[in-house]
Amino acid sequence: MSRREASGSAKRGLFRIIFSRSGIFLMMVLMQFGVFVATTFHLREYTFYIYGVFTILRVVVIIYIINRKGNPAFKITWILCVLAFPIVGTMFYVYVEMQVGTSFMQQRLTELKLETVPYMQQDQDVVDAIWASKSANAHLSYFLSNRLNFPTYRNTSVKYFPLGEHKFKYMVHELKKAKKFIFMEYFIVDEGYMWDTLLEVLKQKAEEGVEVRFMYDGMCAISLLPYGYPEQLKKFGIKCKMANAVKPFLSTTQNNRDHRKICVIDGKTAFTGGVNLADEYINKKVRFGHWKDTAVMLKGDAVQSFTMMFLEMWNVTERRQENYKRYLTPKRKELKREYGYVIPYADSPFDNENVGEEVYFHILNHAKKYVHIMTPYLILDNEMITTLTRVAKSGIEVAIIMPHIPDKWYAFVVAQTYYQELIESGVMIYEYTPGFVHAKVFVSDDDTATVGTINLDYRSLYLHFECGAFIYNNSEIDRIERDFQQTLRHCHKVTLMEVKKRTMLTKVAGQVLRLVAPLM
Repeated sequence: MSRREASGSAKRGLFRIIFSRSGIFLMMVLMQFGVFVATTFHLREYTFYIYGVFTILRVVVIIYIINRKGNPAFKITWILCVLAFPIVGTMFYVYVEMQVGTSFMQQRLTELKLETVPYMQQDQDVVDAIWASKSANAHLSYFLSNRLNFPTYRNTSVKYFPLGEHKFKYMVHELKKAKKFIFMEYFIVDEGYMWDTLLEVLKQKAEEGVEVRFMYDGMCAISLLPYGYPEQLKKFGIKCKMANAVKPFLSTTQNNRDHRKICVIDGKTAFTGGVNLADEYINKKVRFGHWKDTAVMLKGDAVQSFTMMFLEMWNVTERRQENYKRYLTPKRKELKREYGYVIPYADSPFDNENVGEEVYFHILNHAKKYVHIMTPYLILDNEMITTLTRVAKSGIEVAIIMPHIPDKWYAFVVAQTYYQELIESGVMIYEYTPGFVHAKVFVSDDDTATVGTINLDYRSLYLHFECGAFIYNNSEIDRIERDFQQTLRHCHKVTLMEVKKRTMLTKVAGQVLRLVAPLM
């Protein structure tokens, strides 16, 4: 690395720290220390009044936290924060809650959802068929369609990719075939072999007259891409923007990142899963050992939902009316029974529904034989712990594959605090010894699976924009289960003895960090 590159990397790292939630919290801690000093030396006669005001404000904030809607774990963490740091905790909570930006985004997304409703209608014949096939899945279909406008589709083929490099190969092939439009929405984009290859294809397609829209999460501008990168891509005819651009200290939506991975081609083909656009995801760069990731490619009627998901997010900052009909594709007339059912779904922190977690709960609660899970993080709320342990205690095989080489040490030590309770209840936990698991997969009973972007942690389940595909009665589910079994061959089963033998430092660090897990 050159001196210039090293300097630029150091600056980006410094900006990331300063403008992160941790940086803001640290500034507030220093502010509290400043208040103590000022009170002691300069405002001694006003000490009673100053602390009286903050005491009243703290009580008001705690009452508000207790009575507001939300997960109890978030409430407990915030109350601890306010009690432990009377000034900092109170001010930080007020800062997070008084979010003009999030109110705007919530209102705008509601408007856009209403605009797309006409294009997300449920076919009654599909509903009747799924009721006849499996009533439990019909209930999930009803919930996703009637509450959130995510229809259930048939006539959609599914191809599962057990590694990021496999998805990358097919994605390049499909992009080269684009004739009308390409929509791409990703959480991480980093310059390197993967992105350079894709960018060349996108440039070529834009030259051919294909409409190319590319959107990535604003956090990339802090450590991965130049802030003005969208303008660079526009020079090639590519429409580009950052989702939730980070504005230092004033960015009120920085907690709600766009964690989705969506690629839609001509309304006929869609990709989703855990794979971002950076070299580690296809094992061109080694960061945490071998990178195990997964994705799916859909072809057929269900692609329309991913088209609408993308357009909703794209138009949050747009003011002109979108011509949705332009991007619709005719549904297939003949019925392909072997394709089963596919429900693409999205999760938003502003829809008052924990969609991703509800899909996971559904699979766990209706399993008859097994539920097999791959996830990079295991930071669980009480409802998920209760469900996982109850299902395992009922005699259903529950197995979870976790990384052995974590990307975030603090998330890993928190995950380990759940191991003992899960293992004692019968949940089997494995660690992928070659490296890091980034897959987000649930597969059950040889007939049900979901593949998407949603981790088993608070941020994915409650705070981020996410997406996934629920798949039922499709032959590709057999490949998903076979991949799980093949991955197990490279895993180490965690025993209760190993958990109990963890170092005292690891145990204490995990327990302390678990207190603030919902805010991590």
